[in-house]
Amino acid sequence: MSKKTQRVKAFLWVFVLTFALVIPGTQAYAASTNGTMMQYFEWYVPNDGQHWNRLQNDASYLSSVGITSVWIPPAYKGTSQNDVGYGPYDLYDLGEFNQKGTVRTKYGTKAELQSAISSLHNNGVQVYGDVVMNHKAGADYTETVTAVEVDRNNRNQETSGEYQIEAWTGFDATGRGDTYSNFKWHWYHFDGVDWDQSRSLSRIYKFRGDGKAWDWEVSNEYGNYDYLMYADIDYDHPEVVSEMKNWGTWYANELNLDGFRLDAVKHIKYSYLGDWVNSVRSATGKEMFTVAEYWKNDLGALENYLNKTGFNQSVFDVPLHYNFHAASTQSGYYDMRNVLNGTVTAKYPTKSVTFVDNHDTQPGQALESTVQNWFKPLAYAFILTRESGYPDVFYGDLYGTNGSTTYEIPALKSKLEPLLKARKDYAYGIQHDYLDHADVIGWTREGDTSKTNSGLATLITDGPGGSKWMNVGKQNAGEVWYDITGNRTDTVTINADGWGEFAVNGGSVSVYVQK
Repeated sequence: MSKKTQRVKAFLWVFVLTFALVIPGTQAYAASTNGTMMQYFEWYVPNDGQHWNRLQNDASYLSSVGITSVWIPPAYKGTSQNDVGYGPYDLYDLGEFNQKGTVRTKYGTKAELQSAISSLHNNGVQVYGDVVMNHKAGADYTETVTAVEVDRNNRNQETSGEYQIEAWTGFDATGRGDTYSNFKWHWYHFDGVDWDQSRSLSRIYKFRGDGKAWDWEVSNEYGNYDYLMYADIDYDHPEVVSEMKNWGTWYANELNLDGFRLDAVKHIKYSYLGDWVNSVRSATGKEMFTVAEYWKNDLGALENYLNKTGFNQSVFDVPLHYNFHAASTQSGYYDMRNVLNGTVTAKYPTKSVTFVDNHDTQPGQALESTVQNWFKPLAYAFILTRESGYPDVFYGDLYGTNGSTTYEIPALKSKLEPLLKARKDYAYGIQHDYLDHADVIGWTREGDTSKTNSGLATLITDGPGGSKWMNVGKQNAGEVWYDITGNRTDTVTINADGWGEFAVNGGSVSVYVQK
C-alpha cells in the first residue's frame, strides 16, 4: 500500500469518526451531551391556538431538564382549525393565510411558531418538523376521474370495471394564491381516493389513465399499502417528485428546522423518501436528522426500509414499544430478559429512536397500545439511561393527556424529571448489562471523565423487588451512591473492585448515582 493510499484511508477514517460524533444518541455523541428528543404534542392538545406560545414559554425548562431536540406537530393548514395536522390541505400555509375558515392552525400562527423556534434555538434545543406527504385532504373541488374499485384487503385485486367518479382532487389554495409556490394539484397528481362524490359511495378507488398504478416499493400489507387515506399522492409523477423536494427545502429553510419526522413512510415509495432526504440535505447544506415512522411490529420490515433508503434516516423502534406494552400488561409474568428481542435498538442502535408512547398509541387513538402507567417510569429508565438508541419523550407522558376517553395518562412529570436528569448528567461511559433475570434486570454506566461525577446503576422489575451485584468500574471505588428516583432510601458504597449491591422495590425502578 502506498503512503498516498494510507493517507487517504486515514483521512476517510477521521471523517467517519467525526461524522459519528454528531449522530444523536450514539455513544460517541454521548461523550459530549446525551441527545434527548421530545414529541411536543399529544392528540388532544386544546384547539386554543396557544400551543406554539406554550412551546416558546417552555423552551428554557426543556433545556434545563436535558431535552436537546423537539419534534413539533404538523405545522401546516389542515382540513379545519381543529385538525391535528395529519389531514394536510396546504403544506405552504403555516398559519399565515385565511384558508379552511381560519388563519391560525390548531397550534397558532406562523409568526408564533417562528418565535417559539427562535427561543428553542436560543436555549440550545433543535427542532424537527413533522412531514405528512403521503396524502392531501380537504380539496377545493371535485374532478371527473376514470377509476376502478379494489379489494380493501388486497389492493392489487380489482373488483369492478372502469367507470367515472367525482374525486376530491382539486387543490388551488386560493387563500394563498401563488405565494411560495404556484403548483396546483389535480387528479393526475394522485393514485387514488376512497370516496365518489357523485354516488356518495365509499370504496378504495385506483385511478386509470396517465399510466396510473399503486406506487412501489411500499409495505406489502393488503397486497400493496400505498393507499392509506384521502387523496393519495403519486410519487411516480415527475411534477410531484420535483414539487415535494422543493417544498421540503422551503419548509426546512422557512422555519430554520434542524431535522424531520416522516409520517406514514410504509405507504410512500421508499426510494423516493431516500432521495427526498438527500435532496433536502443537499439543498440546505444541513445534516437534517430524520426519523421515519414505519408502523410495524416487525424488525424485518423496518430493516428492509432502512436498506431501501440507504440507511440515510433513523426509524422509531416500534417493536420495543410493543415489548414495553406487553411487559406492562402481563401482571408480572413477562420475561424481562426478552425486552430487547426483535428490536431496532438491539440490531441498529445508531438508527433507533426509542419511545414509550406517542399520539397514535395513547388512549382513544387508532393504534392504541398504551403502556400502563405503573410501567412507564421503568420503560423511560430503559430508554434514557442506556447507551443505545435516541430516546423520545412523549408530551402526553410528561404533561398528561386530555382526551374524553375513560382512561387517560396522568402527568408523570415528577417521575420523569429524575430520569431525565440521570440521562443529562450521569448516563455516560462503558455499559455493563445484567439482563439475566425474568423479573429483575439492570445495567450500569461507568461514567466519563468529561462529565464530573457521571456513572449510574439502573434496576427495573415487573415483579417482586430484589437486588443485584453490578460493576460500575474501579475508578468509582469508595463512592456512595443513592437512588435519584427516591424510590429507595438506602445507599450503596462501591467496593474496591468497583462493585455494589443495588436494590429495587417490586414493580418499580431505581437509578443510583454518586451522592
